[in-house]
Amino acid sequence: MNALQVDLDLVRKYNVPGPRYTSYPPATEFSEQFSLRNLLSHLLANNETERDLSLYFHVPFCQSLCWYCGCTTVITTEQSQSARYLTYLKKELALLAPLLNPRRQVVQLHFGGGTPTFLTPDEIRALGKMIHSQFAIAPDAEAGVEIDPRRLTRDHLTALREIGFNRVSIGVQDNNPAVQKAVHRIQPYALIKKVVNWIHAAGFSSLNIDLIYGLPHQTPASFETTLNEVLELKPDRFAVFNYAHVPWIKPAQKILEGRALPSPEIKLELLKLTIEKLTSEGYIYIGMDHFARAGDELAVAQQQKSLQRNFQGYSTRGGVDIYAFGMSSISQADGFYWQNLKELPRYYAALDQGKFPLAKACMLTPEDRIRQQTIMRLMCDLELDYSAMSKSLGVDFAQHFAAELDSLDEMEADGLVLKTPAALIVTDLGRLFIRNIAMCFDQYAPRRKESRFSKTI
Repeated sequence: MNALQVDLDLVRKYNVPGPRYTSYPPATEFSEQFSLRNLLSHLLANNETERDLSLYFHVPFCQSLCWYCGCTTVITTEQSQSARYLTYLKKELALLAPLLNPRRQVVQLHFGGGTPTFLTPDEIRALGKMIHSQFAIAPDAEAGVEIDPRRLTRDHLTALREIGFNRVSIGVQDNNPAVQKAVHRIQPYALIKKVVNWIHAAGFSSLNIDLIYGLPHQTPASFETTLNEVLELKPDRFAVFNYAHVPWIKPAQKILEGRALPSPEIKLELLKLTIEKLTSEGYIYIGMDHFARAGDELAVAQQQKSLQRNFQGYSTRGGVDIYAFGMSSISQADGFYWQNLKELPRYYAALDQGKFPLAKACMLTPEDRIRQQTIMRLMCDLELDYSAMSKSLGVDFAQHFAAELDSLDEMEADGLVLKTPAALIVTDLGRLFIRNIAMCFDQYAPRRKESRFSKTI
């Protein structure tokens, strides 16, 4: 794809709240009214298969709160909290152990947060030992971790490599000191450069850098400086997120309201700048917030139509079930989802009683499954081949979705999609609006409270 030109008038038109479709149905449709017996029977049936596994571990702790944050975190300076948390992860793993098929191989492992590197290096080693003792980890497993450069040591990276991690994602967000001060996250660019050098020296095979646009004091000129600086670090991937201002969900974000948040017009300029600069530097715009080098696995998977989408964003590993552990984590198996309790005291209390720390679940209906695969393939392949989809789903695709396809006429007129008798194709411009296009296939969208979601662009 050539450098992408962004039409700001179209962005204004389509910038409405909507899901990110890391799952379908979205997590807002998960219910607290579920039968544990039914869920466990589904889990047992799932473990009659030898499907590959992806494991996710949520480490919620951060030593300080970044005021833009929308993650599920626990803010504490007490290092002892992490050792206690590991004892509860061990309890959760022990509860699940009897249900697991030991022949299932783990092809993907992810530590997220919070800040996984809140754990001490020895605690990272202990968690790795816990995981390796219970699961069969594939020799070529993709293992990624999110790190906070501010309190990182080289021993953290050594410990992560020892337990099999090969990918790192760094939260940079913005290098400008005024922006960093305004969002309560001070980390000079010199520190980022030093940590990136440590990452390469430790032998990690892939580096992702996270940025956020829409933060206080950001201007196109200042953000271009950040982009130029991080491009010097030559990351394999970028995730460039739109700051989602949802203070009714994350009250700490109210702090930012008097701190020169950029206008909608400036935010659109920042987005336009980001897409045009990164694509002109040879990165492929995968869709949503993701960019990858042309030879990167993500870009290759998209070309080969094997790209997937899950709660960690875009992924190269298809046909896997995600088993997630820790407070608030969401698991995803064939036909159902389940989510852990979001509050640390409740998570601990359930495990102390020998109970699964479950908060919500969702069993997919046959129609959910059809739409789940449709939205997945649309967001990953950027097209829907009607014949292939009909064969895959066991329905006449064009007939089943006749109303949805008709509803896309205006998007076609705006140049976001191309409709042929055989396929729906997302244009290069349409990649920017992929959440909007996906919403047309979401049967829950018409009755949903939009305030639950960030804006699509």
